[in-house]
Amino acid sequence: MSKKENSVRIQTSILNPYEKKVLIWIAERLPKWVTSDMLTWFSLFGSLVIAAGYLLTNYHPAWLWLSSFGVVLHWYGDSLDGTIARVRKQSRPIYGFYIDHNMDCVTEFFIFGGMGLSAYMHFWMGLMLFCVYLAMEVYVMICAHLKNEFKLTYGIFGPTEFRLLIIILNTILFFVEPLHTLEIPVAVGPLVGTFKSLDLAAVVVFFVLCFLYFSSMIKDGKYFAKIDPLIKK
Repeated sequence: MSKKENSVRIQTSILNPYEKKVLIWIAERLPKWVTSDMLTWFSLFGSLVIAAGYLLTNYHPAWLWLSSFGVVLHWYGDSLDGTIARVRKQSRPIYGFYIDHNMDCVTEFFIFGGMGLSAYMHFWMGLMLFCVYLAMEVYVMICAHLKNEFKLTYGIFGPTEFRLLIIILNTILFFVEPLHTLEIPVAVGPLVGTFKSLDLAAVVVFFVLCFLYFSSMIKDGKYFAKIDPLIKK
């Protein structure tokens, strides 16, 4: 039996208790022709809408609303594809694990890449966010294999809270006009550049994710060293 099938799902985010009830309510009322695979592809469509909205902000800030709408679409597909399978008792742990996490990497590339191509963030900053996301994705895979733990959240923060943060930032960015053209000069040694409005938020998110990643890695490293000690011959 696959280890992924027995992995304990760890969800401790602040919105999880309420979100879970909403998702089950929706899943129980979806027509039979809606499948998990369809919802997974729908999450990809949502990520493309997010990217398109951010790209179009180079022409007008109002396209931020399209990105926020794309966030809702992505949440709908990404959160319901597994829920509907569990509600209908049609779970496919191995196939679902494979498809879900491969698709996660693709959709997050479009999301962070779209941010980097917007009028409010440099592309290299979007790539930095994508890289730290990939590092955390690898960490989740390692824990699923070695600890039988499928960690979906860190503390009170998870994917849904992150999506809500994006919508809040988009809304603030749209209504606060000085942020549309904000560029703060930054010099690090010989390197000189600027920070745009979303770059500032991205720096905070980047260091928070780095902290969560390294603190979790150190904590679990001690755990693995304890259960798998060096045996001297």
